[in-house]
Amino acid sequence: INTHTHTHTPLRSINQLLIGAVQMRIKASQSSGDRHSQSKSMVLQDSDLPQKPISRHRRNQSQHNVAGTLASEPSVEFKGENLNVARISESGKKQRKTWTSMWTVLTSDHLMFYKDRQQETSLKPGGKTDVVQLGGAVVEWTTEKSSKKNVFQLTTNTGSEYLLQADNYATANKWYDAIGKAVHSSVRTHFFLNHQSNSTEYLPRHSSLPDRGSLKHSTSDSADKNGVKNRLKKFITRRPSMKTLQEKGLIKDRVFGCHLSTLCQREETTVPKFVRTCLDAVDKRGLEVDGIYRVSGNLATIQKLRFVVDQEEDLDLDHSQWEDIHVVTGALKMFFRELPEPLFPFRFFQPFVEAIKVKESKSKIQAVKKLIQELPKPNQDTMKLLFSHLNRVLAFSRKNLMSTQGIGIVFGPTLMWPELDSGNMAVNMVYQNQIVEFILIESREIFNLDKK
Repeated sequence: INTHTHTHTPLRSINQLLIGAVQMRIKASQSSGDRHSQSKSMVLQDSDLPQKPISRHRRNQSQHNVAGTLASEPSVEFKGENLNVARISESGKKQRKTWTSMWTVLTSDHLMFYKDRQQETSLKPGGKTDVVQLGGAVVEWTTEKSSKKNVFQLTTNTGSEYLLQADNYATANKWYDAIGKAVHSSVRTHFFLNHQSNSTEYLPRHSSLPDRGSLKHSTSDSADKNGVKNRLKKFITRRPSMKTLQEKGLIKDRVFGCHLSTLCQREETTVPKFVRTCLDAVDKRGLEVDGIYRVSGNLATIQKLRFVVDQEEDLDLDHSQWEDIHVVTGALKMFFRELPEPLFPFRFFQPFVEAIKVKESKSKIQAVKKLIQELPKPNQDTMKLLFSHLNRVLAFSRKNLMSTQGIGIVFGPTLMWPELDSGNMAVNMVYQNQIVEFILIESREIFNLDKK
């Protein structure tokens, strides 16, 4: 046997293949009596060797058993459980937070949401939030994104953000740990596969692997892995903080989509400057406009105004590009709709619904007034300024053709919505409209508007 063709190959399976080839040739030659064929068969020809070069990633598997290690790790899979889920961002674009109870299933690299358990068996994931890729995702507990308890956030590598919650801490913590392990496992597998593909598949087609010493790679491969780890660590430690990026002007604090309390704290006020600016503009040139707040402005221009506000550019609503007052009112309504938590905070939604059900008028006024006085200062002051303005809009109802009912329909779902979508959207909308309409009618008493 020509030993130099395989002495450097420690793979048992390849040895067996070579020996088997030799034995088959010997047997064939003996039966035919061809001595020349027998002697020739003792030297392995190129055709007897495996046709494809031995790729490095296969050798990695045999030497380091990396693939075996990954495979031996127990896969994290949960067959399914009901969790409260809210998608607050899709590919970096903020969305209104709406909690929905979803049948949640975890696999080794995906998190799947179904409307109910039956939908899982039909293999038709329901809704827009159905399959979440866990590769490159980040999972972390959060108390800022929701007033609910036991909430954690999952951020995908595409910028989509999900909030997951369970009433029971043990359940939430179980899912948090399981998703974290699945993310970690997915990252390791992704790194290993990339490392595999980079080993031979990107070599030039005319090149070949060296046949001597090429299998003695364990030291260099370990060094490569350590090098990658060190570079990743350096990258992470050198990564500038959010504060640094903000100080350099690379990242600016937004106005739209920011928590009301956070925005007011940043501006050192209790009513956002943008809200004041919009209300002043409508007071100046929009009170007599037909269908004010009901008529929609040009969406492209509204988005342009939003961009200017978020970029903290000087905002002059008297400029000709904002001459359509419906653009200003449209941007104001968009600001309230995109609050992570509405002007009427989530925890106050049901108490306001119960208050509006009170039959006796004075008791109802006192119940609503008491709830408003319990609101955080920014919510309370912003609400007072807004309803004072809407009272002035009503004073011109003969010209602008807006009524308390019309304003209630416009601002009901804009200023308040439930944290968890219970499916009673139509019923909720009726209460939303009634609450805004009632506060508008009784605003002088509720906010003490006649008192200086």
